[in-house]
Amino acid sequence: MTTIFVNPTQFAAGEDLSRYPRPLEDDLEMLRSEGVEAVFLPTDSVMYPEGFGTFVSPPPVAGRLEGESRPEHFRGVTTVVTKLFQIIPADAAFFGQKDYQQLRVVEHMVRDLNMPIRIVPCEIVREADGLAMSSRNRYLSESERETALSLSRALDRAAASFDAGERNVESLEQTMKAELMKCDKVDYAVVVDADTLEPLSKIEQRAVALVAAHVGRTRLIDNRIL
Repeated sequence: MTTIFVNPTQFAAGEDLSRYPRPLEDDLEMLRSEGVEAVFLPTDSVMYPEGFGTFVSPPPVAGRLEGESRPEHFRGVTTVVTKLFQIIPADAAFFGQKDYQQLRVVEHMVRDLNMPIRIVPCEIVREADGLAMSSRNRYLSESERETALSLSRALDRAAASFDAGERNVESLEQTMKAELMKCDKVDYAVVVDADTLEPLSKIEQRAVALVAAHVGRTRLIDNRIL
């Protein structure tokens, strides 16, 4: 079972809800080729009927990074995911690691609320040139796409430095920021605890490098486990 739903409550005013890519027929064809037997395609009015007013507060791991850049985003995520888990009970739900903080938010929510469902992380899928696959990549012009590769290159450089023995977080973050200078705006380029997303000064446990940057009008995110 697969669900396809562009969730309006996780888009803030002025974001790209109205123009967000919705290639439904292409999505359905890919699902058919993978042997998917059923697809749940709820409408906005099914998920948020008239008079709707109940929301699920996200856990503390939602507070930083995307939570600061998009303050209402994770409340929309936790609410719609909880509703979907109620509508279509499942043993396991699969979430892509590209939206790393979202994955952690859902994991913490499921743990905190004792939801009987296993959250399965899925590895980032990348284009041949290294760009993390995203619906928003469709917005990029040819020149913008080249600039967008700064995100994966920044992470590559940080990972190479880490593999060479660097454990100082400030140094790793500066390495990423130097590569991201080609972008129009950088929201963050950080190395944090891989579970809590709390800041680190030195890597002594599992960590993750996270970047968010604007290329033209398009906001992109990417990450790498260290």
